Amino acid sequence: MLSIVKSLALHGLQGYLVNIQVDISAGMPSFEIVGLPDTSIREAKERVKTAIRNSTYEFLSRKIVVNLAPANTKKEGSIFDLPIAVGILIATGFIHNADLSNTILIGELSLDGSICPIKGILPICIEAKHLGIKRIILPKENAKEASIIDGLDIIPISNLNEIIDYLNNYLIIPSEPTSHFISDTNTIYEFDFSEVKGQENVKRALEISSAGGHNCLLIR
Repeated sequence: MLSIVKSLALHGLQGYLVNIQVDISAGMPSFEIVGLPDTSIREAKERVKTAIRNSTYEFLSRKIVVNLAPANTKKEGSIFDLPIAVGILIATGFIHNADLSNTILIGELSLDGSICPIKGILPICIEAKHLGIKRIILPKENAKEASIIDGLDIIPISNLNEIIDYLNNYLIIPSEPTSHFISDTNTIYEFDFSEVKGQENVKRALEISSAGGHNCLLIR
């Protein structure tokens, strides 16, 4: 059976959709991930397999092929663990009738099935909104940061069992409410970005780093 789940990858600050295509068929048991994955994505095979089993679901001994499309772009990081696992669970019938046509999934899996926070969630959400995505399913620890971007349905998930029950409509998870910055409008700064000519990408990187409390290194 074939299933397709969407995720999003970043190239610098620019994002692009990644279709996680999972095909499960009869044959010699194997688990292959193709589509220019890096080492951390190749290692997802063991994380996904163990997380599904430790979430009390059977991991069938079948021929499993996972394609990360577009296949001509290198994929990096562990953010595809969750969509790969969900794609497998859909293809094996443990998740049924889930409408994920306008949803992206992002998250790293722990071996016990819990979903670990990831880095770079704010630019991912910004790009998701630009691409017309309406719903993002992500780690619970990242939900507050992601909620800064309005117009997105942010669904915080703690573990694999939660997302299975949520997608099967056995569990209702409320969306994370939109957060708003409270700024002191009376503060006057000697310098600001209005005095910097050009450098739009640099200014955007600094704004995202500041908003999310991240480190940022500029190299000339």
